[in-house]
Amino acid sequence: MDVEYFLRGLIIGFSIAAPVGPIGVLCIRRTIAYGLLSGLVSGLGAASADAIYGAVAAFGLTFVSGFLINQQIWLRVIGGLFLCYLGIRTFYALPAEDLEEAPRGKGLLGDYASTFILTLTNPLTILSFAAIFAGFGLADADLGRFTAVAMVVGVFLGSAGWWLLLSGGTNLFRRRFNTTALRWVNRVSGAIITAFGAAALLSLLLN
Repeated sequence: MDVEYFLRGLIIGFSIAAPVGPIGVLCIRRTIAYGLLSGLVSGLGAASADAIYGAVAAFGLTFVSGFLINQQIWLRVIGGLFLCYLGIRTFYALPAEDLEEAPRGKGLLGDYASTFILTLTNPLTILSFAAIFAGFGLADADLGRFTAVAMVVGVFLGSAGWWLLLSGGTNLFRRRFNTTALRWVNRVSGAIITAFGAAALLSLLLN
């Protein structure tokens, strides 16, 4: 039975991570600029946040999900401003002449923390998990402790699997990017990330 829920967790984690949004753009850009490990660690930050939200759904912690949804305005403000900051910084980043000597800034810990925070401050993530759990008929299910843990592990591995595919696939083409191409990668990805952040902030004003 636990294996069945583990497999369901894999599917849920993969499906949550697969739509390419600002985290996907960050992962692609960091893989091109800094290498496979940077892109993968960035994805693992998002996967860790997905696992936390998966735990909230799997263990039926309605008071936690309720609190997050009630605070979604502030979470969206924080997430939107952070996206704008990352986007602008990415847009003006100078590419290294040699990809092997690309500057790492705050390093892998910064890569992990930034995507973890961005995913955690996105209230749509918990809503997505709630919708998918309902679609799987798990919204009102009384999952045992070990079954819930198996599902959360599956969510993490499913999400991590997507980021491995994305960063690994991007890394195959990394060597084709010269300094000029990297400069445009920075500008395009920075503009996209900033647009995501601005859209999040604008949606608050419109609502």
